[in-house]
Amino acid sequence: MDNKKTYHTSVLLQEVIENLSIRPGEKYIDGTLGGGGHTYEILRLGGKVLGIDVDTEALEFTEQDLRFKIKDLRIGTDLVLARGNFKDIDKIAKANGFDTVTGILLDLGISGHHVDTAERGFSFQKEAYLDMRMDKSLAVTAGDLVNGLTKNELVELFTKFGEEGFARQISNAIINARKVKRIETTTELAQVIKKAVPYSRQGIHPATKAFQALRIAVNDELNSIVDALPKAVSLLTTGGRLAIITFHSLEDRIVKKLFIEFEEKGWGTIVTKKPIVPTEVEIEANNRSRSSKLRVFEKL
Repeated sequence: MDNKKTYHTSVLLQEVIENLSIRPGEKYIDGTLGGGGHTYEILRLGGKVLGIDVDTEALEFTEQDLRFKIKDLRIGTDLVLARGNFKDIDKIAKANGFDTVTGILLDLGISGHHVDTAERGFSFQKEAYLDMRMDKSLAVTAGDLVNGLTKNELVELFTKFGEEGFARQISNAIINARKVKRIETTTELAQVIKKAVPYSRQGIHPATKAFQALRIAVNDELNSIVDALPKAVSLLTTGGRLAIITFHSLEDRIVKKLFIEFEEKGWGTIVTKKPIVPTEVEIEANNRSRSSKLRVFEKL
């Protein structure tokens, strides 16, 4: 395995570490482990980490990679790995001895590995079966939705989760295409969408928002955020911080709204009055970081 053929490049890395104020010996939770970039920095600064991910590939990669990078790493003590969805962060934390923690990170969205691994079916640029499940044990795939939903259901999905202005045209095209044959692959769907959309936003593939919508629906991503954040705050010690990285407006609006609600309830204070965004240097080095935003909440 080539560790530098990057599994996933962590975004806003220094900004997250600075805002979590890592202290040696304290406990932290990385609820979306991915390639372990944020976790590595926390461990390097002496923190202990519970790393959670729904994807066994992420857990396996990160354990191997961090064993290589940190020679005296104690798995099970310095780093505890758990498979699960961050919406169950409270149960997973308590089951692994992380009942109270100093900091929690949720890096939302999709990892670079998922995009780059064609067979996972997330990318319209690589031919694969329409899957899009981050957790392979989930029953419903993107292909099931594309071929099973009614026209009105597809319109609602693309509008609600993709904020797609051409939701109706895309849905009509899908219905017509699947009358001829089932839409099986990412590239088949991308071609159907490309023909249906009268123009492309500059530099953005016309299938981008529809693919986002399907991925969010398959993985129930937005509901997971709503479920997870109150649980995350409850795990924090006084002065502990919750850092959330979002990648599109739907996620960011939910996080912003919840942080305001938490502050109004007297749970703590919003550290980031405006979200922290990547520098031009980071965007140039990692174009996938361009839409990321970091919001931070501190518990009272």
